[in-house]
Amino acid sequence: MHGVHALKRIFYGLYALAAFIAVGLAALAAVLVTPGLERRRAIARAGSRAFLRLAGLPLAVSGLERLPAEPCVLVANHASYLDGIVFTAALPPRFGFVIKREMAAVPLAAAMLRRIGAEFVERFNRSKGAADARRVLRKAARGQSLVFFPEGTFSARPGLLKFHAGAFMTAARARCPVVPAVVRGTRDALPPGCILPRRAAITVELLPPVSPTSAGTDTAAAELRERARAAILDRLPEPDLAAA
Repeated sequence: MHGVHALKRIFYGLYALAAFIAVGLAALAAVLVTPGLERRRAIARAGSRAFLRLAGLPLAVSGLERLPAEPCVLVANHASYLDGIVFTAALPPRFGFVIKREMAAVPLAAAMLRRIGAEFVERFNRSKGAADARRVLRKAARGQSLVFFPEGTFSARPGLLKFHAGAFMTAARARCPVVPAVVRGTRDALPPGCILPRRAAITVELLPPVSPTSAGTDTAAAELRERARAAILDRLPEPDLAAA
């Protein structure tokens, strides 16, 4: 029985991977020829939803009514390469993603991300990172809503890593609220180090927005980071790895 179960898992994983490639290539072809950023994002959203349906990965989203009408910064825990697809499917097309610069070296993914207005940021080179941060801030100041995964990466060990400051500095300087969000199930669906997806239910929960009560950009950013992280940790069934 164990062998049959393993074989079914492999067949499912291959099917889900094939569905991802097929839908991804179709969505990429569409965004390459479609004018208008919001239209391209709507195509990416439809493609992400189509993939999740075809792959049998049910997505339930709660708390969308908590999104402010004005521009905001959304921050979420990061557990899997599926997280970007899931948030593209879950959020309205006014949101752009802020992503580690390493993704710019992945040809097809980078082409898609650029066409839907993603911003690549440097994590290791301080001068390049500062220039990227200024560019992201200009977008936020112009009224762009942004999505960050402030852990910057994900770990094979379940849990919430330390948050980097970039998302919260952006929000503090642009004077916009931060919306914490919790994604669950993506680690089960595509664990770190795995290529083939597994069946799992996925949920996204948007939590109440937080705004700084402190004066001064640095103090406000630190407050936003602390409050957003605490809110996510409270709703995430995983340990606090920063405290380990």
